[in-house]
Amino acid sequence: MAPKSIQAPTQSPADDPRHAARATRTAGRRMRSRLLDAASRLFRERGLAGTSISDIAAAADAFPSQITYYFRTKEALFVEAACREMLYVARAAEQAALQAHTPGDYTRALVETVTATDSVAFFTEALTLTRRRQDLAPLVERTIERLHSEGMRAYASQIERHGWKSLRDADASSRRFWALAVGVMVEGYAMGRSAEDLSGEMLRVLGDQATTPAGDTARLHLVSDREVSNSGPAEGEKSP
Repeated sequence: MAPKSIQAPTQSPADDPRHAARATRTAGRRMRSRLLDAASRLFRERGLAGTSISDIAAAADAFPSQITYYFRTKEALFVEAACREMLYVARAAEQAALQAHTPGDYTRALVETVTATDSVAFFTEALTLTRRRQDLAPLVERTIERLHSEGMRAYASQIERHGWKSLRDADASSRRFWALAVGVMVEGYAMGRSAEDLSGEMLRVLGDQATTPAGDTARLHLVSDREVSNSGPAEGEKSP
């Protein structure tokens, strides 16, 4: 009699260790996102000192131990939440500015989106916190560099698309925008200014970022800050 073949037991996808690892990672990402959502809301309402780990856990329907597992400390959670909110508002500003057809409209769309929330002020608190907690500085540094690089990319794309003449190179424009946003909004919040006041002040300080050359044959032309300072405005153009 021929021996019966022995078949390996059938393994369902759910029993696959790789599937279990992916499911664990997915659940972990969802929990981190829930904790960040709850923390962002509470930190913005109550501040760092007025928000406890227990408060955040309750708002996220989680355990306090899960916060320490994913973020180690309340301060680390605060910084990560602030960095995430800053990147969210930057992305929203870029999306709003996509509809602009003139340099002025582009700048206005960016400014109005950024000043409509307290995300920049929230992020500024994280900047202050890292002064005393240098272990948290790398996340802030990465966030700032991402703001600059993505802002540069978005601005360069717009001036190339429309043929605008930029008064500064794209990298300098992006860095200048965010530096002014932080400065104006920190000062404005300290003085109790409204979003409209903050927007108006930012637009005033930023001034012209680019001009629209006349004619269909105009090409993108980038000039450095040194060239701008050493040469007067061309005929028919505004001075920066």
